Amino acid sequence: MNFRSLAEVQNAWNTGNLTIEQLVDHYLLNISTNNPNINAFLEVFSHEALEKAKELDSKKRSGLHLGKLAGMVIAIKDNICFAGHKVSASSKILEGYTSVYSATAVERLIAEDAIIIGRTNCDEFAMGSSNENSFFGIVKNPIDNTRVPGGSSGGSIAAVVANMCLAALGSDTGGSIRQPASFCGLVGLKPTYGRISRYGLLAYGSSFDQIGPVTHSLEDAGLLLQVMAGKDPMDATSSSASVEAYGELKKPGKKKIAVLDVVMDNPAIQPAVMEAYKKTIKKLEAEGNEIVTVKFPYLDFLVPIYYVLTTAEASSNLSRYDGIHYGYRSETATDLDSTYLKSRSEGFGKEVKRRIMLGTFVLSAGYYDAYYTKAQKVRRLVKEATDEIFKTADFIFMPSTPGTAFKFGQNSNDPITMYLEDLFTVQANITGHPSISVPVGVDYEGLPIGMQLMAPAFSEHSMLEMASEIITY
Repeated sequence: MNFRSLAEVQNAWNTGNLTIEQLVDHYLLNISTNNPNINAFLEVFSHEALEKAKELDSKKRSGLHLGKLAGMVIAIKDNICFAGHKVSASSKILEGYTSVYSATAVERLIAEDAIIIGRTNCDEFAMGSSNENSFFGIVKNPIDNTRVPGGSSGGSIAAVVANMCLAALGSDTGGSIRQPASFCGLVGLKPTYGRISRYGLLAYGSSFDQIGPVTHSLEDAGLLLQVMAGKDPMDATSSSASVEAYGELKKPGKKKIAVLDVVMDNPAIQPAVMEAYKKTIKKLEAEGNEIVTVKFPYLDFLVPIYYVLTTAEASSNLSRYDGIHYGYRSETATDLDSTYLKSRSEGFGKEVKRRIMLGTFVLSAGYYDAYYTKAQKVRRLVKEATDEIFKTADFIFMPSTPGTAFKFGQNSNDPITMYLEDLFTVQANITGHPSISVPVGVDYEGLPIGMQLMAPAFSEHSMLEMASEIITY
């Protein structure tokens, strides 16, 4: 039993070849078998999932109305709140904390009869590109256990790849959905900033973060986006732009697709990835699309902009974890100062502390204008340059990552090398545009290669349709 889309599940259900209870039992068996090795799930909601499955089977037998997502068994990243369940962002500092409310995205999934099967491991507070930074241990790539699944949404991606659920939610601050999706051969969608409410998402970089789906199929990614999207009074940054039927995809027709001059023959890109990139470009041209090479002088500035601004936002967002209000408190603290100092020192991991320190530095009085203000100005230039490309092109096309999944420990002692894993994904977060990674094949070692489309704001529907011309399972 290896379903790759909700349509397959519902077809089997409608023909009497499957019950949702059997489906959930299947996933729970796979979790009990595979998760001890892969470490994708931190917690499994076995009883709740089975009870919900029985409820759906009963409603179907009685002819009652079923939601759009009936049969969708989904996992949620451990930085997305689900009322009455633990949420920790895979950090010691929130160990044992139970959420008192659900994220709007989760509420909307449940309202359409999705089944939440558990919460997944991630890099601590979504800070990482390899899922090596979790307090609860690394997540292994199900395709090759010696390699990382990518991060920070590595647990969500691994859960789907290992057939422990049909889909999952991740969060994308600089590529944290698309990069691991590329490493593991899945569809990873980062919507336009504001397309999905951030209410209930533990903040890392508030002006960058977006919740998004991880799936096998484009139709499922579109359907999940459709259900979660829309204005939310609990999130002032959520958009009131109309929500389309993103899961209903047609042939896109001939489009104009931009490739960046600084990406073609870029030495940072592994040969197998570059070969797949050029092969896909030729495929798109053969189908009648126009490929245009455009100048983009800001590629080398993207990662510095991203890390200056996100660390600044993180240093502010994470100040609430102080050992006083909730979460971890040091047992050796003796007064207010030592409670703050020891709780945060013991509760946060190395990478989170590094980014808090960097963010505090760039916001400090003597360096605010030199770093933070300048990064904001360059962010505006990048946004304007990207919008300028979209005046004449329908999409921007580039590799999702410079290479395929790397081995554990390969980049963990070199933060700069690790940060450069985000080279091609951060642009969409800096500008707020939607972007999607889809699999296009494998390298000589059998490791998946992903390619990425970026589109104008709120053009997710056309982007998904164009992605259907690129994806190769």
